[in-house]
Amino acid sequence: MNNPLLEKFNTPYSTTPFSKIKEEHYLPALEEAITTGKNQIDEIVNNLEEPTFENTIEAMQYAGELVDRTATIFFNLNSAETNDEIQKIAQSFSPLITEYSNDIRLNPELFKRINSVWENKESFNLDAVQLRLLEKSYKSFSRNGAKLNDEDKDSLREIDTKLSTLSLSFGENILAETNSYELLISDKSDLSGLPQSAKDAAKLLAKSKNKDGWLVSLDFPSYVPFMKYADNRELRKELAEAFGSRAFKGNDHDNQEIVIEIVRLRQKRAELLGYKTHSEFVLEERMAETPENVEGFLIDLLTKAKPAAIEQFNELSEFTKSLGGPANLEAWDSAYYTEKLKENKFSFNSEELKPYFQLENVIDGVFTIAGKLYDIKFEEINNIDKYHKDVKTFKVTDNDDKLVAIFYADFFPREGKRGGAWMTSFKDQRIVDSENERPHVSIVCNFTKPTETEPSLLTFQEVTTLFHEFGHALHGMLSQVKYESLSGTSVYWDFVELPSQVFENWCFEKEALDLFAKHYKTGEVIPEELIQKIKDTSNFMEGLQTLRQLNFGFLDMAWHNNKDTDIITSVGDFEYEATKNTSLYPRNDKTCSSTAFSHIFQGGYSSGYYSYKWAEVLDADAFEFFKEKGIFSKEVANLFKDNILSKGGSEHPSELYRKFRGKDASVDALLKRAGLVG
Repeated sequence: MNNPLLEKFNTPYSTTPFSKIKEEHYLPALEEAITTGKNQIDEIVNNLEEPTFENTIEAMQYAGELVDRTATIFFNLNSAETNDEIQKIAQSFSPLITEYSNDIRLNPELFKRINSVWENKESFNLDAVQLRLLEKSYKSFSRNGAKLNDEDKDSLREIDTKLSTLSLSFGENILAETNSYELLISDKSDLSGLPQSAKDAAKLLAKSKNKDGWLVSLDFPSYVPFMKYADNRELRKELAEAFGSRAFKGNDHDNQEIVIEIVRLRQKRAELLGYKTHSEFVLEERMAETPENVEGFLIDLLTKAKPAAIEQFNELSEFTKSLGGPANLEAWDSAYYTEKLKENKFSFNSEELKPYFQLENVIDGVFTIAGKLYDIKFEEINNIDKYHKDVKTFKVTDNDDKLVAIFYADFFPREGKRGGAWMTSFKDQRIVDSENERPHVSIVCNFTKPTETEPSLLTFQEVTTLFHEFGHALHGMLSQVKYESLSGTSVYWDFVELPSQVFENWCFEKEALDLFAKHYKTGEVIPEELIQKIKDTSNFMEGLQTLRQLNFGFLDMAWHNNKDTDIITSVGDFEYEATKNTSLYPRNDKTCSSTAFSHIFQGGYSSGYYSYKWAEVLDADAFEFFKEKGIFSKEVANLFKDNILSKGGSEHPSELYRKFRGKDASVDALLKRAGLVG
């Protein structure tokens, strides 16, 4: 059959022809692409010439392109627009990818050629980027089994195949649990406290499911407002326990055994490769370098943040009691009474901001700010395929009207889409035969949908999320690297969050907010007093927020820097022991973070969740530089673009940061911004 995945994309900008790709195309395309990819590797292996950078390392960059393209499209849609058929295909698709990758990485003749180039690198007169690619290629093979004997290679293959299918099942279980829960409210009094926008959204959701009343789901735009504003404590408890117990109920979608099996297999894999723990294996290729450095970093932040967190928790407890609330705070009280305390201290309700953050205006603001900083323009286009009607598509150009990127934006929750927000790409930037092939970048979010009476009005947290993901997108769009495996966001995981987190800072600046924060009815620019309240409340409960992030960081390291995985029998008990020093609320035996901790069990953040705080140090230090020179300083923006955004992983991140900033980052900027030091 004609398979669009295997053909040249004769589409505008060579974009993905989503409308032509059917479920039945994926597996046949992958199988044929794998055959082609293996033949390309055989050509490299059987080359009779002496191994060189060009005929081995560079040649490998262009082998398996069809595999990469097919896998990228499939896995992106499995996250953003999945269905039962795609999930079924994934159970065969993922092991095939793993087997193919291992066939290459465990090929002794191929590694012999790579090793020869590595050992003779001084004789090839390589530039810095070529040396970086050679080092990455060599380490990719040597760290992942190339030096093992045949028996151990077989064991590694078995482990990797199991891990690939377990990770898929983990994600599918969370999606199923999220989609299966509904809180249907028929008594209007149970909506007490909710803003009208949340009531309208709940009414619309019920209507979409052909139900009477108001429906609350576990999707963030539905879940968060209810937890923050609903007066009915019992319903908040029910919702919080439903959210916190996803894949932790002992039912068909339970992830407890999957979690234990994943950590055991990761530990077994690490030991097979000569490492003490999975964390040691992972962190060898991170800025942090070792588990000890990560633990030290987390403990240092905990020491500084916990006194403030305890003080804030006690303040919240006393305030709650003063309102006649419970004597002992539970997790489902946190958002509700925190919002009340914020209103009391700052005469400020977060809902006051939403009219100024209509989604379309925020998108325009993001584009305007990016344009002022990096000289790029955005034009919405409708001549390319979309994988869902809600997706918006844009052409990104520079001041000379040259193509910079194609940008996809997917904003609203739906059943076939996993929760959260992320950036990805359908095509990465690279330079082939002097042609600079531009990237196709996508951000996927789950924002507040329009109702029958209002457009999509974002919470301020959703605004910062959009800026965050767009910061990642800029990293992909502005890449100027020769080799695809070094371009865009192909950097160390504890560096990848710098472009995203630094871009969030513009959300707090009047000069930036004046560009887009306009009342959706009147067009009035956001008042200065509201901007001041955004600033005043930016550090509100920062000690508790930091403690929450550290909780996840310590939990991640507990699972993965652990030689004794065989003795773990209870996911809940293990989690409690790992996080009790960062938890101020009472333990609830019905809930568990680990079984829905997608970042570390489905995404790529195992032993890397600390990266968010690590990158905060970098972003606070970086934005301090912008503030010194002006937040739209072309001098600083050019330094950031030329040394961070355009360079991908072509140099070590520490070197790139020093070239941008002129020095290493200091933790002082973060502590000062967070209000944790004077």
